[in-house]
Order: sequence, then C-alpha cells, then structure tokens
Amino acid sequence: MRSAFIVAIAALGFTATAAQAQDTATSSNGTSFRGIRIEANAGGDRFQSQGNHNDKFGYGGTIGFDGQIGDRIVIGAEGSYWRASDWSENCSGASGGTVCHKSFDEYGAAVRAGVLATPQLLIFAKGGYVNNEQRKRLDTPTGGYYNHFNTDGYQVGGGVEYSLTGEGTRMPLYANVQYVYSQYNDHTARQRVMAGVGLRFK
Repeated sequence: MRSAFIVAIAALGFTATAAQAQDTATSSNGTSFRGIRIEANAGGDRFQSQGNHNDKFGYGGTIGFDGQIGDRIVIGAEGSYWRASDWSENCSGASGGTVCHKSFDEYGAAVRAGVLATPQLLIFAKGGYVNNEQRKRLDTPTGGYYNHFNTDGYQVGGGVEYSLTGEGTRMPLYANVQYVYSQYNDHTARQRVMAGVGLRFK
C-alpha cells in the first residue's frame, strides 16, 4: 500500500505538468502522441543481487499522460507495474549455508520526454522512482534468518514508440520497445528489455 500511494501521488504531480504542456501544444503535424495512454508490457527480466543474476520472462502494465510542446517535443508522466513470471531469486553459498535473495513486484513513477522523428515515430528517454518488494533468506545447519521488506530506488531507460493509427482515430493504437534499468537502495538491480502495445484516450 505504501508504495502504491507514493506512486499515485508522484504520477498526479507529473501529470499536472504534462497537462500544461499539452495546453500550449501546436499539434499541426498530425501526430497522435497526446492524451492519456494505457499499455501492456512483456519481455525479458534480469534481477541482479549478490553478484548473481536470474533471467526470466516478465510482464506488467503502464498508465500515463503525454502532452506536446511545439511540433516535435513530447513530455509526460507514467506509473508502472512489473513482475517476473514466478518471481526471480538468486541463491549462493554463504556462512556455511545458502543465502537467497528474491524479488517480487516493482512499482514505478517516471517522467518521459522524447522527440518526434516523424509524426508517427517517437524516440524517448525516461527516469524516475521505483519500489520493489524483496525477501532475503539465510539457511544454515544451525538456523538462519528471514527478512521480507520493500526497497526504494530509481529507474532510467529509453526506447522508441510507433503510432499504428492516425490522428483522426478515436482511440489511437501504438506499440513500443524499450530498455529500463532499476537500481534499488539495497544494492540490487533489475534490467528489463520489453515490448508494449497500448491505446490512447484523448
């Protein structure tokens, strides 16, 4: 709940800024990169901890808002959810036993900015906040410990997005590919290479 609340507050603040940008837009180039968007994401997930990594298939979703400055600049905000299929866990030998570090859900809030290479093609970068639920467990012949917690961090990334339908469409369809790196405060990290497909509501 704490992480979802923080994400919601951050996304609302960012969206207000994006809405102001949209009000000053001069969208004379026929682009559809404006308004509220919702998308589904899927792709490769790599969770890194203890010098190890675990590669899995992952999936999630994103909701955002984009505004336009002039004819070529697109800026907005987004909130995201991501998880690896059946979670991700790294295990290694330590202290006469085994230590396992497991990653669960990731929630994020980011600002996204890009340039329209064409009215249909957006090249973008983004950065913001993430929160990841994790578990660390140590098993030894004489005992061990179990710690379940949430850790904050930051995310950076970028990609390309292509509008599959034109400006006059009521709910324009788009697709994207992107890379996102998340660094958590407990010295663990996540990398994602994913594709997305979504709809805009203007």
